[in-house]
Amino acid sequence: MIKVLIADDDAIIREGLKMIIETQPDLTFMGAAADGRQAVEMCRKCQPDVTMLDIRMPVLDGIEAAEIILTEHLSVPLLLTTFDEPDLILRALKAGVNGYILKNSPADRILSAIRVLHTGGTVFQADVLEFIRHRVNNHSSESRVFDMILSPRELEIVKLISEGLSNKEIGERLYLTNGTVRNHISTILEKTGLEHRTQIAVHYLKKS
Repeated sequence: MIKVLIADDDAIIREGLKMIIETQPDLTFMGAAADGRQAVEMCRKCQPDVTMLDIRMPVLDGIEAAEIILTEHLSVPLLLTTFDEPDLILRALKAGVNGYILKNSPADRILSAIRVLHTGGTVFQADVLEFIRHRVNNHSSESRVFDMILSPRELEIVKLISEGLSNKEIGERLYLTNGTVRNHISTILEKTGLEHRTQIAVHYLKKS
């Protein structure tokens, strides 16, 4: 059973998402928060598997809440965006958030995103992913691309890949399982639009 928490300052959206979740036999609705701080407090109490966070909320916005949730290992955040705030998306990427979906997405896409995140996958809706890749491919200074969009942990892994370490060796160095290392590399490839680890190393070495 996947435990889901909702955080949005719009009561209509909260109720709509609640109804979607409650129709699914494999999902459990754990509650709803009206702002980021309340979302963090509820996560500490009920430790949901996935927490849906509106990117813009009072008190703490969705990204600030996601940073705390990730730091304390409380849940996996799924950010609800309207895709008109590119700077916020870059902030979220840097914080290590690996789930993004547009607020007007159909129910089946929202449910799929929850399930994918719960299994350790990443969710970048096509429009969001296109924006990320556009920033990577068109940024004037390639040396800052990785710094702009990768989390500190992902940057550590990129550096170790460039040093020629295998997934097993990276895992031993960073005290991570092979599966976790693979998930991080998949996310790095997805964020950057690169195709394989050799390209990661080449791009990193070019900026060094």
